[in-house]
Amino acid sequence: MDDRTDDLRIRPGSPADAPAVLGMLDGAVAWMNARGNTEQWGTTPYSKKPGGVERVERYTTENEPYIAELDGTPVGALVLDAGPSPHMPIAAAREPERYVRLLVSDRRYVGRGIGAALLGHAVEQTRRAGVDLLRVDCWAGGGGELVAFYERNGFTPTEPFVSGTWPGQVLARRVS
Repeated sequence: MDDRTDDLRIRPGSPADAPAVLGMLDGAVAWMNARGNTEQWGTTPYSKKPGGVERVERYTTENEPYIAELDGTPVGALVLDAGPSPHMPIAAAREPERYVRLLVSDRRYVGRGIGAALLGHAVEQTRRAGVDLLRVDCWAGGGGELVAFYERNGFTPTEPFVSGTWPGQVLARRVS
């Protein structure tokens, strides 16, 4: 395969996609750990974390999930919601918003632009919903590489936060 995402298809997700999303999350934890990052998502596979399976099932039933596919194979997932998780120390926006609750790609396809394509889809869906604000929160540790990824994709840091000892950053993007 080449490095382009021309053959990437993004479709609505469903509860049937939960195992694939869990597999991507487990793969992301292993990938991060292999690179020395044990702080972002810890060392336990996501599918083995207390509440991990249930959270992904809720993402596919209570939120707005999207699955990126290459040749029919799920390679990325995006979950949109109307606001941040109530478990995060983040205030809701003072205006209608869409919120990226999950963005993950299959690490076997790293560098293919899957995350950027899914964020582009989030922008389109936010605009179609008549909402002007798209926000996301992410891990701000490790030199800020993840924050920089979101900045490259049109987001601006708005407020840092700490959840326990986990450093986070909220970012926002206007879509109109």
